[in-house]
Amino acid sequence: MSDAMDMIRLNRRRLLGSLGVSALGLSALSVPALAEGDDVLTEALVLRDPDIPVAGNAGGNISIVEYFDYQCPYCRKVEPELRQVVHEDGKVRLVWKDWPILGPMSVTAARMAQASKYQDKFVEAHDALIAINAKLTESKIREALSGGGVDIDRLDRDLASNESAISTTLARNNDQATAFEFRGTPAFIVGKFRVPGVLTMTQFTQVIADARKATAAKK
Repeated sequence: MSDAMDMIRLNRRRLLGSLGVSALGLSALSVPALAEGDDVLTEALVLRDPDIPVAGNAGGNISIVEYFDYQCPYCRKVEPELRQVVHEDGKVRLVWKDWPILGPMSVTAARMAQASKYQDKFVEAHDALIAINAKLTESKIREALSGGGVDIDRLDRDLASNESAISTTLARNNDQATAFEFRGTPAFIVGKFRVPGVLTMTQFTQVIADARKATAAKK
């Protein structure tokens, strides 16, 4: 079993190292193909996970996937620029993947955000939680969600009835981030490029253009 796991890790490292650099000189690596016996790094699950609602243009021709934590100050800092780029471009699918790595309250916030999708309030929940510029507590999380239009009583019921599905989604997000060898939040997949770290608006615009060129070149 140990030998098999070592081989999977080796395959992942080889796949992750198989792509060059964007026009920005960013360390942008292509999304690796599915390794044999692996089910977390398929293009479908990385870019189009059916269990994660889409912001931006759901029919857009390029995807930005962000692995983030609601307690991450860098995630809060990059949020306005990311949203502006997505709005101005008009053809970007924005996918937020909760990766709660900064403590128990990060997990609580992520679970509540995930539960909000059952009342079609995931984007509203995300906006409310990412705007909290203070150490999270459960009361602050609930207050922010309520202020964002989330029905808290319904949220609690959905948390209980969908506990297993929410846990599965968060575990899959973590498995993907780990397989991509991300070391912290925020971290991005733009099209088929892996871009760890914070980007400026100019860099977001450039890497989106690079991703579109790469996609067009493969057609």
